[in-house]
This record gives sequence, C-alpha cells and structure tokens, in this order.
Amino acid sequence: MADTKNYRGLTLIEQSLSENTDALIVGASSAIAQALMEALAQRGRVERIFAVSRTQPPINFSNKLHWLESDYSEQSIEQVCKQLKKGFHAKLSLLFICNGILHGDEVMPERKLESLNADKLAEVFRVNTLIPALWLGKLPQLLEKEISSVAVVFSARVGSIGDNRLGGWYSYRASKAALNMLVKTAAVECARRLPNCKLIAFHPGTTDTPLSKPFQKTVPAGKLFEPEFVAQQLLKIIANVKADGEAGYLDWAGKPIPW
Repeated sequence: MADTKNYRGLTLIEQSLSENTDALIVGASSAIAQALMEALAQRGRVERIFAVSRTQPPINFSNKLHWLESDYSEQSIEQVCKQLKKGFHAKLSLLFICNGILHGDEVMPERKLESLNADKLAEVFRVNTLIPALWLGKLPQLLEKEISSVAVVFSARVGSIGDNRLGGWYSYRASKAALNMLVKTAAVECARRLPNCKLIAFHPGTTDTPLSKPFQKTVPAGKLFEPEFVAQQLLKIIANVKADGEAGYLDWAGKPIPW
C-alpha cells in the first residue's frame, strides 16, 4: 500500500485538497505581512493564521487570526513556539518570515565605503539575518516531517552575489546575502530532517511600504507594487512549488535569482 503521508513531489495545492492547514506569519506588522494575512483569511483550507510581532497588527478581519507577541529575543521566540505547539496544537504547513530593515532613524543604505559603521551594520544584520536565522532554527520544532510545508523568508534581489553589478548598500546587501546562505544551508539539512518542506528566499520587488518610501522616486513606471499584489503573487508561487530538497531564490514573478 502506498504511504499516503508522503507528500514529497506534490504541490501544496495538491496536498491542501485533502487537509486543512495553519499558517504562521513572523514580522506581522509589515504591510506585506498584513496583506498576506488578509489573503490567507479568504482561503477556506487555512484554518488559523498565527501572527507574530512586537505590536498587534491593526487588523480585525476574521476569527482565524491569533496574535502572538514577541520581542524576537531567543527566549521570546522559544515561548512563542511552545504556545504554538502545546497551547494551540498548531499543524503548520505555511511559514512566512517577513522581518526586514532597510533604513531607520539611525540607518540608511551606504553609498560608499567610508559610510560603514559597526553599530549600524550590527543593527541591519540583527533584523535582516539574525532574527530570521533564529526562526529557521525552530523549523524542526514547528513543522512535522509528514506534512507538506513551505517556509518563505523575505530576502531581496540585492542579496544576490552573482547579480551585484551596482554596488553600494553594503549592510543591506551583505545581510541579505548572509540570509540567503542560511536559507540554502537550512534546505540541505531539511532535505534529510523535513523532506516534505520547501524553503524559499523571496524577493517581493519594490513595494509601496514604509521600507521603500525614501527610494520610490527612482522606481520605473509599473514597478512599484501594492502589498496586496505581492501577497497574491507569493501565494501563487507557493501553490505550485514542490518539496525537492532544494532551496528556491525567487522574485515576485516566480523567476529564479542567481545566488
């Protein structure tokens, strides 16, 4: 008799035809994360959406949503994971890690080498690399080996080493490149430990959010996306991926990006 719990090679859509699912969105205060929550709430097979952030998202659209507060310390992340597994008995097959920083009160992308600063580098790496890494470290705890799953980590095209032709933006590029390596390395381990899990580093494109506001004037016509568009594109992409033991590095259109 065939092993009915072996979903390797099946798309998420094929698996979801027979099972309901829970979704986890980390960094839920971002505009794209909130658009994802709204889109997932419309999916009948998505039973519960767990949103993790420092402050509660300004959304009250569905009784599917459960907010879990976290300051993203190791202790806080561990507590959230315990709540998910022991409190909610979550059966996760969708995980989105949306944390990211490009600029802030004390941080702006560097245009030249002389602008590099240790404290600013550390802050960008903390948000763009360290926090997602801590969540990747919880994959074996959060996901079940028998359940087909997709874990999406928000990256950026500028994190590509092979595609770096313009230079600049040192800390942002380097933090995303390091994040990409974490995703690719995690995929090697997950091929053994979570063979039904697909890991994706995702480039959403330039989206009309606070993160991109200072840089929108230079965006070509038609290339500034609404968060709702990006959310729908991402859901289309993950609906057709397969757990093949490889990490994907994909843009908003589903096209591969060189690592």
